[in-house]
Amino acid sequence: MENVTWSGFQHGVNLGGWFSQCDYSEERYRSFICERDLQTIAAWGLDHVRLPVDYNLVQNEDGTLIESGFQYIQTVIDWCRAYGLNLILDLHKTIGFSFDAGEAQTGFFENESLQEYFYQLWEAFAVHFAEDLDILAFELLNEVTDRKYASVWNRIARECIRRIRKTAPEVPILVGGYWNNSIEAVPDLEEPCDEHIIYNFHCYDPLLFTHQGAPWVQGMDHAFRFSIEQPMGELRRHTEAFRHAPAHDFDDMDPDQPLGAEYFLRRFEKAVEVAKQRHVRLYCGEYGVIDRASPEDALKWYEAIHQAFETYGIGRAAWSYREMDFGISDPRMDSVRSRLIELL
Repeated sequence: MENVTWSGFQHGVNLGGWFSQCDYSEERYRSFICERDLQTIAAWGLDHVRLPVDYNLVQNEDGTLIESGFQYIQTVIDWCRAYGLNLILDLHKTIGFSFDAGEAQTGFFENESLQEYFYQLWEAFAVHFAEDLDILAFELLNEVTDRKYASVWNRIARECIRRIRKTAPEVPILVGGYWNNSIEAVPDLEEPCDEHIIYNFHCYDPLLFTHQGAPWVQGMDHAFRFSIEQPMGELRRHTEAFRHAPAHDFDDMDPDQPLGAEYFLRRFEKAVEVAKQRHVRLYCGEYGVIDRASPEDALKWYEAIHQAFETYGIGRAAWSYREMDFGISDPRMDSVRSRLIELL
């Protein structure tokens, strides 16, 4: 495929914490993000947003639909259209599965009834938003966790795409792999069934830098801090001691040099080649740096990964617009934001 870019979905930001990973209150839905935020995002020069949505907004536990939830999404779509933005509708959590173990959602990959609720919800999305498919893309499910789900997830995704295609034959559909949409899982995704399938991955590499001190990461020392100026040999040493992240990511990297674009170019290389062979576009749905790192260090990380995205023509959406431990619009980022938004 000569042109690997995904037009209209090259430069974006997530609207995390609004309809997902929240308290599901009407106050949250009505006030966390407002129309002026979409206007700001458009003014930044971005071309799309990724909208994470938990099933709780639009679907009850018995699979019945919540019409008010669809209207909330429609309002966001209308704002996007008004400001020239496209939108990725991301199902962040479905009945029976969440990437977050604390949600205690289980059974989706084993229970055909729960899978049916999933299919019916996506069929409903395709019907509800039929008049706006020209600015939409559908992301089937956020961050499948265990590798053991790979084959059953491929089957579920195939069936879900088949059902969506009955009413939305050309809407772009994003599919990600196991290990929380790891770049390494891309080769194990099923061959695309049509030209409108997008391979999706997330990138928070290296984990010990982007998630330094994160209280939700298993085994993480909450006081751990690591500057991007430190050599990769030190980062590898800490990663090996941590044992919850792969140290082989640093193979063949100069241990005396700090993290730079070369790291990401090598990380993405195999997935890029697989995507080219299968004539499918590649997209990064989440990437970013935790607010425990300094804004200056975060900016340098964004500069490095930006070079790789641009080299390979990979569309992306940074995590996240506001709060969620990664907020780009938060006051702490004021000193670097003007440069940062040039890199999104």
